[in-house]
Amino acid sequence: MNKFVISLFVFVVVVRASRGDSFDDDFDNIDIDEILENKRLVDNYIHCFKTGQKCTPEGQKFRDLLPKALKSKCNDCTEEQKEKVYKSLEWAIQNRPDDFLEIEAIHDPDHHFRADFASELADRHIVLPPPK
Repeated sequence: MNKFVISLFVFVVVVRASRGDSFDDDFDNIDIDEILENKRLVDNYIHCFKTGQKCTPEGQKFRDLLPKALKSKCNDCTEEQKEKVYKSLEWAIQNRPDDFLEIEAIHDPDHHFRADFASELADRHIVLPPPK
């Protein structure tokens, strides 16, 4: 879910890099709905993903971790993290599609990850907005 899942700005809170090749499960119990309902938090994470500026420590860690997680199709993510990623992605597409597309253009300009995740997204009935 590399750069394509840029809308995974919330995933920033869900996944942290740990020692080795796997991700911690520290944030598995975070209430993703509470985060998505907080406009200020969402705006801050989106700004972090777009610019790399004014990131929280967790936001910066995720921004650094995102390419590896997406290239591996989140193989090192827990099931709980994967569910939160897809929930965040769906929320972003429905509520902030322009931000989703802007972040995708920055991190995955060739749209490679759309094809990589087509099956998973279709299974979850998540429809991506057309690329710009």
